[in-house]
Amino acid sequence: MSIEVRDLVKIYGEQKALDSISFTVGKGEIVGFLGPNGAGKSTTMKILTGYLGQDGGQAIVCGLSVREHPLETKKKIGYLPEANPLYPDMYVREYLDFIADIHHVADKKARIEAVITLVGLTPESKKRLGQLSKGYRQRVGLAAALLHEPEVLILDEPTSGLDPNQIIEIRDVIKRLGQDKTILFSSHILQEVEALCDRVVIINKGKLVADSQLSLLRAQNNDISSGGTIRVAFRELPETALLEGLNGVLGVTRLSDGQWELQTSSPDSVKKQLMELALQNNWNIITLQSETRSLEDVFRQLTNPTSTVTTNTSH
Repeated sequence: MSIEVRDLVKIYGEQKALDSISFTVGKGEIVGFLGPNGAGKSTTMKILTGYLGQDGGQAIVCGLSVREHPLETKKKIGYLPEANPLYPDMYVREYLDFIADIHHVADKKARIEAVITLVGLTPESKKRLGQLSKGYRQRVGLAAALLHEPEVLILDEPTSGLDPNQIIEIRDVIKRLGQDKTILFSSHILQEVEALCDRVVIINKGKLVADSQLSLLRAQNNDISSGGTIRVAFRELPETALLEGLNGVLGVTRLSDGQWELQTSSPDSVKKQLMELALQNNWNIITLQSETRSLEDVFRQLTNPTSTVTTNTSH
């Protein structure tokens, strides 16, 4: 595994910021690291990158303990912190040249031009850092994290301050990088996490509350009120009893717009039965859609159990 977190503990005074969390990230994985503000995400990332020491447990990068081999692990990590500190009086290439020297990058001029192109910095590359918008400063931070061609990328809010077009561009960059690198990134934009990741790790109040493939996470946290609803409309008018008799249907409601709402714990099975029923009775289905849980729904349930917000997705 490229990243291993084993029973990690961090205590600030009387507050346990990290309470024995454990997870791993393998090569070629892009994993979303999620949690509400104050959950411990940035603390975990700072420990993995060697900027902060832990009070218990182990942080391991590419088989090396971060505590025991701080310099070696830093060479293997590209880190974009949330604050992204820069020197405002330096020019873009001047700053990247400075970072390249720190990492002893070979053929640094060619490498600097390559990362400038990769992250889309070319239009602003002749400016001072202090003249750049927040979005372009984020790109500079990402370029600096990539300069030494690290095996592991740890990105804390990488799309912060970017406009929608820039977010899509950086998303594409991260996807390409994820083909041969290990990427752990946090974001409050859950749609971005859904677009980039197959797997997420969620922490809340310093504790691990989820580590799963997105599809499994949605299924595991599904319930009748927030994911077991199907809406169907027929050109004909079926009898309610026929719909109530389908396997897995727990309730049927006729809506004012001519649709039927079916409550079920098995939406895929019920949709299949509806299509078979229409075929048997020569009915025409006008619409057939299900309410499925978004990552936002799951996130809110795991970190705020009183929440019952749902998102509709047509199929």
